[in-house]
Amino acid sequence: MATDIPGQVSPTTAGPVSDGAVAVRVEGLTRAFDGRPVIDRLDLTLRPGEFTALLGRSGCGKSTLLRVLAGLDRDIEGTVLVPKRRAVAFQAPRLMPWKRVWRNVLLGLDGKPQRDVAEGALAEVGLGHRSGAWPKTLSGGEAQRASLARALVREPDLLLLDEPFGALDALTRIKAQRLVAELWQRRGCAVLLVTHDVEEALLLADRALVMRDGVIAYETPVALDRPRAVGDPGFAALRSRLLTELGVDEPVPTGAVA
Repeated sequence: MATDIPGQVSPTTAGPVSDGAVAVRVEGLTRAFDGRPVIDRLDLTLRPGEFTALLGRSGCGKSTLLRVLAGLDRDIEGTVLVPKRRAVAFQAPRLMPWKRVWRNVLLGLDGKPQRDVAEGALAEVGLGHRSGAWPKTLSGGEAQRASLARALVREPDLLLLDEPFGALDALTRIKAQRLVAELWQRRGCAVLLVTHDVEEALLLADRALVMRDGVIAYETPVALDRPRAVGDPGFAALRSRLLTELGVDEPVPTGAVA
């Protein structure tokens, strides 16, 4: 059910948004802080099963938008329709240090905790052998995988990722990106990834969006065969265009005429 009452984010009763072709619908969304709109009458549609990457400069409102879609920020105006089943993973894994990993995976779920359910999700992210560990004994990559398992155990129709690889080293980040791609292809849910990394967006997404001045200022399909390679000419052309939209000038190669 849609609403335009300030402060209300409306989940649908089950599954994707009701018309079947839309997982998320946002119309005229505004979110202001101290009278200054960070999101200014933004419109956005996400399709079921689509992997979308959201790029933009720091402070443009990317994470605010994700928090609104997650239902964590309700001080808004406009219409926001989201699936009832949705989950979010942040850059910080946010594991409770006094709970073992499998109990962290089940945090916030209704009903009696089911360890076998948690261990199934942990196995899916390659962490089944660490289900009984304490969070402080996990590496950064393991902690992030536990966070993903906590999102997956909710069987989301919409998975929201807020720069989940930002704190990882380069090699662990590559492994985590591949894991997310595999999970998405296996699960088939809609994904919205907030990232600063243009290459990451192009490696993973079906569509890339650029947020600027409180709205979606640019979008492009990423019609490249998978698996993708940064050296592909089509990849390089999309990368160049997105960097331009982000206000970044690529360096001129040595020996080239500027």
